[in-house]
Amino acid sequence: MQTWSGMAVVFGEVLVEDGTGAAKVGGAPFNLARHLAAFMAPPLLITRIGDDRNGAAVRAEFERFVMPETGLQVDAMEETGRVAVARGTASQRPVMLPGQAYDFIDPEAAAAAVAGMNTDIVYFGTLAQRGARSRQALAAVLAAAPQAKRFLDLILYQGQADEALVTGALQAADIVKVNEEELQVLFQWYFQIAPDDAPMSTEEVHAVCRALMDRFSLEGLIVTLGHRGSVYFGRDGGLVVNRDNPVPPFVIDTVGAGDAFAAIFLLGRARGWSLELTLARANEFAGAICAVTGAVPQDMNFYDKWERRWREA
Repeated sequence: MQTWSGMAVVFGEVLVEDGTGAAKVGGAPFNLARHLAAFMAPPLLITRIGDDRNGAAVRAEFERFVMPETGLQVDAMEETGRVAVARGTASQRPVMLPGQAYDFIDPEAAAAAVAGMNTDIVYFGTLAQRGARSRQALAAVLAAAPQAKRFLDLILYQGQADEALVTGALQAADIVKVNEEELQVLFQWYFQIAPDDAPMSTEEVHAVCRALMDRFSLEGLIVTLGHRGSVYFGRDGGLVVNRDNPVPPFVIDTVGAGDAFAAIFLLGRARGWSLELTLARANEFAGAICAVTGAVPQDMNFYDKWERRWREA
């Protein structure tokens, strides 16, 4: 598997959860960046925060994880991104508030932060693309790092991304990560296969995944399957299935599991692990995140344990 030796660039939102007392900082790009930083591979995170109390909490996290602030923009008008979580509901889906600082990432400043860097990969999602200015900023970042691979973590928050936005994101990507629910949405949009249609065989699902890759000229497609592992489809026709995803004895919540998987996938590529080993470790690490409170563990010894395990292996 190809090794990436330069710095990763992570583009997207930072979110502070409402109603939790002390500021609880998160968001998929931020969670991924903190994981990588904890494993001594800090990326350049390009985002925008407000000049407010939540913004100060975000900056404190940058300092705690020794993450470069070159890509951290401060908005004098808009507030730091917030997310409201409806407690006591069956789904507990997050509610993304409109008009946040991450909707107004400055394109020129974003491109300047990347210019001259040895950038191997650019990670991005869809939420930060809901604002026109931030979409322009992502395009500027991708143009400033033409040699970098483009990793799309497709997270479809309700009401935050339509088919046109997702189509543009897929067209910009080289490698895409989705879960089963998101894959069903793509099947319906692009191949008119509805969730309530007759069940497809494994071979038929694989064929449609290949058709999706062909449609968007993807190099790789990762489908995460929760406790059942993950599947990687390669452009050369290769297929890697990993079912080694042990369920932790106590599942506290699944928030952040996908971010953890993506972080270890990128870390494995950077360290030159085989694709099979990378998927196995990403699955196991994502499962372990389900046994801690929050999307990112606060105890740094959590990461030391994994480093020791990987070195001994």
